[in-house]
Amino acid sequence: MRVEDLLVYGKMNCHSDLAKILLAEILGLNPLELLNYLDQMVEEERVEKYKKSVLAVKEGKPIQYALGKINFFGIPFLINENVLIPRFETEELVENTIHLIQEKFTDPVDIIDLGCGSGVIGLTLEKKVSTRSVDLIDISQKALEVANKNCGKLNSKAQLIQSDMFSNVEKKYDVIISNPPYIRNQEEIEEIVKNNEPALALYGGEDGLDCYRKILKEIKPHMKEKCLIAFEIGMDQKEAICQLIETYLDSVEIICKQDLSGRDRMIFILKNV
Repeated sequence: MRVEDLLVYGKMNCHSDLAKILLAEILGLNPLELLNYLDQMVEEERVEKYKKSVLAVKEGKPIQYALGKINFFGIPFLINENVLIPRFETEELVENTIHLIQEKFTDPVDIIDLGCGSGVIGLTLEKKVSTRSVDLIDISQKALEVANKNCGKLNSKAQLIQSDMFSNVEKKYDVIISNPPYIRNQEEIEEIVKNNEPALALYGGEDGLDCYRKILKEIKPHMKEKCLIAFEIGMDQKEAICQLIETYLDSVEIICKQDLSGRDRMIFILKNV
């Protein structure tokens, strides 16, 4: 089939913008370039892949899952339905963490990414700052399988550990970072999210704070004398999480940062840094 025929097929089955994005990704082109290739023939394997992706989107699957990949911080990562789709807010968490590491640490750092999912946070930090080690932690074996594939693609030396937060972890770290589940169990969320993304990575108990409690309750033995803790949080959880920090940690500095939309979405805890 020609590119033009595939675009017609795509637009008949899903939104035209999504049809263009899907085809451009499969052909390795920018969507704006497609008009220059309308008469080009596409090999059967890519035709079938495109049709399958279009039908998946038509049936309500997020385009990221249909493609099986996402660009995070300029780095391509594999994803599937066993891991959360990374959001822009998580990129902001990573960007702010990079700046703090570069500002506060002179030696290579030991990093742990709690609830790593596809590994985008820990593996991006490994690429962007000087590290001694990176440990990727998740309770889900299926999530760790995705993270392991991304480690292979990026030639990472990160260690993968199946663990409920710190339960199977013994080391101490310079940097402890997490984007844990923080949606309240009864909270209304978009249908496309609820129907496709793993509940284990979304819901954080009745008040959305279960994972923060667990992390903070168990964190002290895993903090080096000089330590940075970084959390992504729900936009209305700042005060509650700050109270938890004050309950479990002494003599630390707490910094809350807003995302580009002006919402409180990141908390950084500094100990002796």
